[in-house]
Amino acid sequence: MTWTRLTRRLRPDHNPLRRRSDLIEAWLLPAVIAAFLTLGPLVAGAASVWVHAGSAAARDAQRSWHRVPAVLLAAAPGPMMSDNGSNSWLVWTPARWTAAGRQRAGKVPAAAGTRAGSTIPVWLDRAGHARMPPLTAGQVRDRVLVAALIALTALAAALASLAAVVRWVLDRGRLAGWEAEWRSVGPQWSRQE
Repeated sequence: MTWTRLTRRLRPDHNPLRRRSDLIEAWLLPAVIAAFLTLGPLVAGAASVWVHAGSAAARDAQRSWHRVPAVLLAAAPGPMMSDNGSNSWLVWTPARWTAAGRQRAGKVPAAAGTRAGSTIPVWLDRAGHARMPPLTAGQVRDRVLVAALIALTALAAALASLAAVVRWVLDRGRLAGWEAEWRSVGPQWSRQE
């Protein structure tokens, strides 16, 4: 029953009351779904490749970094937020460390809630500046996944917006046609005889 109704709705017929805009509107949803299924893998793949290439370039640059121990000069502000033993809140906190035989001081990323005087590992670039820890393979994978999901969401939103605009144009055309027909037929009905 459902398939019969669907095929009847999608195929052209000789019904004089069915306008061309009705047929276009009937095909609008299947066309949007087909476009999403066709373009979705392409868009998600392109976003994944783009983010993966950017992350690979960042990881290549991070290979020259080296790790040194640093002593925190102040407590890292913020609560100790733990997620199964791992703290994901990093706060830039004053610390001192030795690099290339010289004492240095500056702000370093430390887990929130770390006490003053604690020794933490700090990643330094070639110039000796403290950096966030290098990207892990899991972080790269998460970035690629998020980029693919955002790309698919953007594609769905763009296709839905396009379908809404097409439907609005079809509705405006139907309304204009109805008004034109009423102007020609309406006076005949309202004549007093």
